[in-house]
Amino acid sequence: MTANLAATARKSFVRIDRLTKRFGDVAAVDNVSLDIEQGEIFALLGSSGCGKSTLLRMLAGFETPSEGNISLEGESVIGMPPHQRPMNMMFQSYALFPHLTVWENIAFGLKRDGMPRAQIATRVEEMLNMVQLKRYAKRKPHQLSGGQQQRVALARCLAKQPKLLLLDEPLGALDRKLREQTQFELVSIIKSVGVTCVLVTHDQEEAMTMADRIAVMSEGRFIQVGKPHEIYETPNSRFVADFIGKVNLFDGVLAIDEPDHCAIDTPEGRFYVAHGITGTIGMDVSVALRPEKIGLQTEAPTDTSSNAFRGTVVDSGYYGSFSVYRVELAGGRKIQVAITHAERHVELYRRGDALWVTCSAQSLVVLIS
Repeated sequence: MTANLAATARKSFVRIDRLTKRFGDVAAVDNVSLDIEQGEIFALLGSSGCGKSTLLRMLAGFETPSEGNISLEGESVIGMPPHQRPMNMMFQSYALFPHLTVWENIAFGLKRDGMPRAQIATRVEEMLNMVQLKRYAKRKPHQLSGGQQQRVALARCLAKQPKLLLLDEPLGALDRKLREQTQFELVSIIKSVGVTCVLVTHDQEEAMTMADRIAVMSEGRFIQVGKPHEIYETPNSRFVADFIGKVNLFDGVLAIDEPDHCAIDTPEGRFYVAHGITGTIGMDVSVALRPEKIGLQTEAPTDTSSNAFRGTVVDSGYYGSFSVYRVELAGGRKIQVAITHAERHVELYRRGDALWVTCSAQSLVVLIS
């Protein structure tokens, strides 16, 4: 083992090594490897059927891998029953006992483990204070809101002081506004405890907001692994660019390729990009451009370092803090442009307005696959 690999092995808290799970001829998880650091919140992100829940269930011990290994702090957990693994899993449904109070739900696992009564009482009180539900200790689950039920489920998981916390679609049962609020509360609690966490979600915003790192999954494989801003700003494929947030994609061919810049010829015109790709002139590529990185102006741009194209507003939508415009470029291609409102809303552009669409060379990403 080289020095670099040895250092990586020492830092790895959870190691997934060439893991595969087959159901018949179908590989639900297909030869994936991953290292997760201690204290990290790691998200498995993908659409339904991508393999993320199967991977989580293998971590928990509910599914047996067809091939590969899972280790925690350097020790393999393959073959170890779920109840013996130093980890707890919180399900999307929360799985609270309806006939038990909040206090009794949190204490349930501690009682089953044979913890002394005085220690149980102390631990439950700690958990109630942590999730700010002490005043609700005697209530039953049906007397709580969705967000409160979720915090009870989290407290029950953390009461046993697991080394690894597994969250299966943790916010899926909440409405949008409550989900946004709860994201921050959940992260705050997990970080305050210091537990390592793996969460599964199909919601891109949830993963971007909560996770330290994300693995984007498709067809049982990791398409890209990185920090939220890395995946959003520098996607490694059309799939990731399109799956994470809104994006305008332009197909073209590589016309110029230098170490610090390149140019892509598309039906909409030539795009100048502030990075090279070490490709072959004439090869097929795509250019990714996020809507919020586009500027609109009525006067012809004087900055020759920016990309500029003529366009016409065909539609718009007002979203409070920003507006989205659909703009048709000269070649007939329609793109989305997001403009933030710096002051009280005044309609900037109307349907039929002719204008210039601009974007910097730094705002573009060239995708080969």
